[in-house]
Amino acid sequence: MSTYHQTIVVGNVGRDAQLKYLQSGTAVSDFSIAVTETWNDQATNERREKTTWYRVNLWGRTAETLSQYILKGRQVMVIGTVEARAYMDKNNQPAASLELRARDVRLLGSRGEGGGEGGQYGDYAAPPDNMNDIPF
Repeated sequence: MSTYHQTIVVGNVGRDAQLKYLQSGTAVSDFSIAVTETWNDQATNERREKTTWYRVNLWGRTAETLSQYILKGRQVMVIGTVEARAYMDKNNQPAASLELRARDVRLLGSRGEGGGEGGQYGDYAAPPDNMNDIPF
């Protein structure tokens, strides 16, 4: 039996994409995206907010093409697979991050815009087998 999972995230870019190249010459781009949920607390009728951060990785030609357009504050939609990574934070406490390996990206607009301008990029390139080569 075959399995498959896909995650779709729409949020705002938290920092500009950083394009780097592995020793093999493969392009890899890294940026963060914030997804904020808001709701009204039924008990207190106060407005609540929760932000989830994802670290996004783009590979190959997609990384080279999109790096110049993925800027802080811009709204994007990313489709890919999520993986949780455990690490020790700066206070030597256990922590975790969500990494989204992008397969498709759609540029939706800047933070103040409701969308409009958009471009889809889906030249998906698989990451290298040795993930220890990632330069960040």
